[in-house]
Amino acid sequence: MKLYIGNLSRETAEGDLRQAFEAHGQVVSATIIKDKFSGDSKGFGFVEMSSKAEGEAAISGLNGKELNGRTLNVSEARPRTENRGNMGRSRY
Repeated sequence: MKLYIGNLSRETAEGDLRQAFEAHGQVVSATIIKDKFSGDSKGFGFVEMSSKAEGEAAISGLNGKELNGRTLNVSEARPRTENRGNMGRSRY
């Protein structure tokens, strides 16, 4: 199950994220999304848990909890949409 993690502090590393979520099950991957130019964290990331039950346990256990001074927003990740990036505007 893939989870969206919002409201991350700039100091949070992928290892911190992995460690926090491992308390609730097996973490397949932990990724923090970064600005492609500056390399700074955009304040959100994704964690993939090995099962839906572990993902739900992580949501109930970590949503609203503090990590590195920030209150986490944890929810099930939504699928990517084809229209991301241009927000409905034409390229021309």
